[in-house]
Amino acid sequence: MIKALRKKFVITAMAAVSVLLFFLLGTINVVNISIVGREVDKTLSMLLETEGELKFIPKSPDPVPPPDFRIRPKGERDKFLSSNFFVVRMNEIGQAVYADVSRVSSVDEQKAQELALEAYRAGQDAGKAGKYRYRMKNARIGPGTVIVFLDTSEEILSYARVLFLSVGIGLVCWLFMLGLVIFLSERAIRPVAVSWEKQKQFVTNAGHEIKTPLAIILANAEALELYNGGENKWTRNIRSQALRLDGLMKNLLFLAKMDENMAKAADAEFLLDELLGETVQTFSELLKQKKIALRLDIRPGIVIRADKEQIRQLISILLDNAAKYTKEDGTVSVSLKRKEKGVWMEIKNDCQRLPDAAPDKLFDRFYRGDEARTQKSGGYGIGLSLARSIAAANGGSISARYEGTDVISFTVNL
Repeated sequence: MIKALRKKFVITAMAAVSVLLFFLLGTINVVNISIVGREVDKTLSMLLETEGELKFIPKSPDPVPPPDFRIRPKGERDKFLSSNFFVVRMNEIGQAVYADVSRVSSVDEQKAQELALEAYRAGQDAGKAGKYRYRMKNARIGPGTVIVFLDTSEEILSYARVLFLSVGIGLVCWLFMLGLVIFLSERAIRPVAVSWEKQKQFVTNAGHEIKTPLAIILANAEALELYNGGENKWTRNIRSQALRLDGLMKNLLFLAKMDENMAKAADAEFLLDELLGETVQTFSELLKQKKIALRLDIRPGIVIRADKEQIRQLISILLDNAAKYTKEDGTVSVSLKRKEKGVWMEIKNDCQRLPDAAPDKLFDRFYRGDEARTQKSGGYGIGLSLARSIAAANGGSISARYEGTDVISFTVNL
């Protein structure tokens, strides 16, 4: 249990760290894309207004650098000179009449005119053509249209650089936090681990200490019966409660061993359908006495690898539970099938009324849906918890569900 608790602590902590890193790195990248995109829009607007002519940009004296030599933003002329773009002029009937490719090296006039014709036919004032973003407007002088194409390769590389850098830094931070959380998890759960160990030790010690008094009580009850000439209601009650307490302590000790991984499953192959049939047979007379119908749907030849005695105990717990809580003239159904993901065993029964708690709550230790009825039936409140521990120790699982208003079903997957 301590390992499982530590694992849950690490998973929960790292899930929180992952969400935080994802949010921070995502925000950084979104902000970077937004800023770079706005700069591209400004540059493209400036180029469109000047129609790709430097002469239309007014000269302005360079300002004196500030005393702390901070980086100042580029002016329009700097942006113009550092941009890779080309300009195509279209006449009023949509034919390319002029292409200026002097500011770009990867496109010739023919390719520029083809791209411009595609953009013109698209009928939109702005758009994308491969790695180029374009805008168009009516020519400043004369009829026709001017289309400016701006190479955004550098901006795309900027996006990629920031993305890869942030992912790399995030991965390093995540791994660092993973190591730190694993290191601190032991300290974080140490108080719980100490308390849990003390609890298990107490149960183990108490179980062994109670064995001797119980044996003495049973021996004295037998002696009283011999001395008084036979069994009476007092000795019968003493024997019944002593045996009940002995069964409770045995189950508690077994649970403690399961928690300490001392009761490890002894793997061996066996026919589960035969084991299930044998166990059902031992309960058939009890069910018949209670006027409970038994329905079987057990597929033959189902072989599993598990601890045979533990599986026998698991089946007995479920059948005993069904026998105790099935209403008179009710039905207990037992089925066994093989499915794609293993073996599926189901035991379900009618009951007077379903428990008020959720089905999974039934597997809690000492859970009692009906105190008076549980005491009367001789239950301890830990049988289903023991069944879940056995299923887990053998690599399986067990679950419960309610069907309708008076049927409860337990399903074991192995």
